[in-house]
Amino acid sequence: MNRTGLFIALALWLVIGVVFGLYPELDLKLASLFFDPDSKTFPLKLNVYAGVARDAAMWISWALALPSLVALVVKTFRPDRPLMVSGRAIIFLLVTLTLSAGVLTNLTFKTYWGRPRPVVVTQFAGDQQFVPWWDPRGDCARNCSFFSGEGATAFWTLAPAALAPPAWRPFAYAGAVVFGIVTSGLRMSFGGHFFTDVSIAGLVSFLVIWLAYAMIYRWPRTRFSDRAVDAALTRLAWPGYQLRLRLLGGKRDPEPSV
Repeated sequence: MNRTGLFIALALWLVIGVVFGLYPELDLKLASLFFDPDSKTFPLKLNVYAGVARDAAMWISWALALPSLVALVVKTFRPDRPLMVSGRAIIFLLVTLTLSAGVLTNLTFKTYWGRPRPVVVTQFAGDQQFVPWWDPRGDCARNCSFFSGEGATAFWTLAPAALAPPAWRPFAYAGAVVFGIVTSGLRMSFGGHFFTDVSIAGLVSFLVIWLAYAMIYRWPRTRFSDRAVDAALTRLAWPGYQLRLRLLGGKRDPEPSV
């Protein structure tokens, strides 16, 4: 998560955006590699093993966030105990996952950017008109193609990779990138997304992760400690904890010094 990585991501974003903006037919040509004109379908979409691989990819991504989520829930119910996971790691992982795979994708672009998926455009036996990545005026009404939620979720694995021990971090980054590419390739092979949908999803996830990592771990003005997160969560959950003790007839402890 250094400046070199940021410059590479921005350069890729510029190249992909400009090239596929000027030549949008490239998206159709790449999608056509997975389309069978005889059966007028994307054959891999019907493959059971490919479907299992798609589901497994999402389970793997969410499994990486599960320890942080469990630690947060436990802290909510037992604020008298220290966090089971690094406080900064919890904030970093859950916030980046929520933003990249949730808010920016499903609640923003996929809701208001009407780009149809490959499987429904006329070039692939559908009934909707193809539009380039930059055009939100497509015929899709909801759950549209741009940009890919599953692609963003797969590339989000760069976040836990950023927390790997320094000696293992390059391998973790490489694994996350390969995982994101394979998962995105599956979405393309199913006719679910164009190349620009998945590539821009990966770049958006990277930029969200880069910025969050810088704010939490690197920049002096914004970074904070694990102890500060633990103390803040304790203060937030303490009234509810004391109320539960009172309702259950348990002993009320004095508020801890945080």
